[in-house]
Amino acid sequence: MPDQQPDQQAHQQADALADRVVAFHGVGVMGAAVLAALVASGHPPEQVLAIDTYQAGVDAVVEQHGVRAATAAEAAQQADVHVLAVKPADVPAVLATLSEAAGHEGRDAVVVSVAAGVTTAALEAGLPDGMAVVRVMPNTPAVLGAGMSVVSRGSAADDESVRLACALLGTAGEVLELPEKQLDAVTATSGSGPAYVFYLAEAMIEGAVLQGLSRPVARQLTLQTILGSARMLVEGEDSPTVLRERVSSPGGTTMAAVATLDAHATRAAVVDAIRAATERSVELGA
Repeated sequence: MPDQQPDQQAHQQADALADRVVAFHGVGVMGAAVLAALVASGHPPEQVLAIDTYQAGVDAVVEQHGVRAATAAEAAQQADVHVLAVKPADVPAVLATLSEAAGHEGRDAVVVSVAAGVTTAALEAGLPDGMAVVRVMPNTPAVLGAGMSVVSRGSAADDESVRLACALLGTAGEVLELPEKQLDAVTATSGSGPAYVFYLAEAMIEGAVLQGLSRPVARQLTLQTILGSARMLVEGEDSPTVLRERVSSPGGTTMAAVATLDAHATRAAVVDAIRAATERSVELGA
């Protein structure tokens, strides 16, 4: 794991975007989360543009973070990096605006898309030849600066384009670059992954309540256990298997619980769930 502290890493990520104007086309949950992380990392708020058809969303990020409201056309003329955080159905309209501005202004901008299921090929088809596109699969912990994002470069994206995308998403968590063909599996693992953890938390709380604990106590025990366990996985060097075995004394309570999970084929169910989510991602992308 990196030796640098998160705040230090965030500031170094932001340095890569110095003097760049970043436009957020869409300031819903994900767009607003990355925008907030970017400003918190030290990027000048006056170099951040917020664009959304939902005016209340724009007003909120302008008031909270001091960024500038803009129209799509204004952003197309001013921004160096365009973050597409709109619904897939709204992507073509944004691309058309960017394409028109590129033709008139000759801007050499980078398009970073978090629009679910929209391929780099589809994005490039709506933009002038040679405009750099980087597709991103983020996840919801980005709202806490603890996200996991995977970036995939389009055919015209060079190392500098990818560096800018990684710097941007790096302010909201960890970033990894992978080939686009792996994004469906990424979606099923880290994109949908928070829901699996929340599902487990629900089940643990319910089980504790059924054994006589109050719901507030069951919630506290469960959530702190998940948090502490995650830190052991992230900050330590041992594998999940080793850590699990250390808790599992022969004939003890943990072994009884794990044996029950195995009897219900829990491991196989999780593996199958990720397969199903991957296949659904492929279908949606098509």
